[in-house]
Amino acid sequence: MDNGKRRRAASIAIRTREELEGISAAGRLASRLRRELGRRVRPGISTLELDRFAERYLDERGAAAAQKGYNGYPYSLCAAVNDCVCHGLPDERLLREGDLVTIDFVVELNGWMADTAWTYAVGKVSREAEGLRKHAYKAMMSGIARARPGSRLGDIAAGVEEATDNGAYGVVAQYGGHGIGRRIHEPPEVPFVGFAGTGVQLKEGMVLTIEPMLTLGSPEVYIAEDGWSVRTMEGGLAAQFEHTVAIKEDGPLILTC
Repeated sequence: MDNGKRRRAASIAIRTREELEGISAAGRLASRLRRELGRRVRPGISTLELDRFAERYLDERGAAAAQKGYNGYPYSLCAAVNDCVCHGLPDERLLREGDLVTIDFVVELNGWMADTAWTYAVGKVSREAEGLRKHAYKAMMSGIARARPGSRLGDIAAGVEEATDNGAYGVVAQYGGHGIGRRIHEPPEVPFVGFAGTGVQLKEGMVLTIEPMLTLGSPEVYIAEDGWSVRTMEGGLAAQFEHTVAIKEDGPLILTC
């Protein structure tokens, strides 16, 4: 390992039991908010209305939406509809029967953060859309299963790849997971396209977000004119699920569940 790699590895936080409890408390609140949002996703509601609900929900519980203001981002949620992969801006357009909407947010509670995302079906969706949702969830869980002490980041990517039905679904390479704790984005970067046995070795006490993004058709993406929304180049649907995960001695511990 060269000196640069040694410094990068050393910068990854190893959390104490007390620190993990702080992140876990934020994660439990994020999980409750995620369920409340899921109950509200339906045809005829706008993502801006969901955003306002989330901000009130967190404020009433002494927490905050950490991404609001992060690099100038103006909302409490990211809301990605259909061909939007991530970083979609909430707006007043009404969700329609058959849409997919991914809600992504970071909860800050007592200085600790947890990150989660979920792709919801709006009413009844097509067989293809439901298949994408199911495989995106499987991809996340397959990646999480590899998040063990002694494994490497590439093992997580290989786990994601195994859930793509032999390449029937694309995996977006330009965006990945990350460490999290006191800040939204901490080392390491977590790729979801890669090879088993490569990358940083995982150690007990690390905390990562595992959040692969799958697409129908090409996984190539571009940033829309609003400067935030990431969309599929070919207009295919996208889906994403995300948990914040702690690396424990006996395996991964999901903190947003």
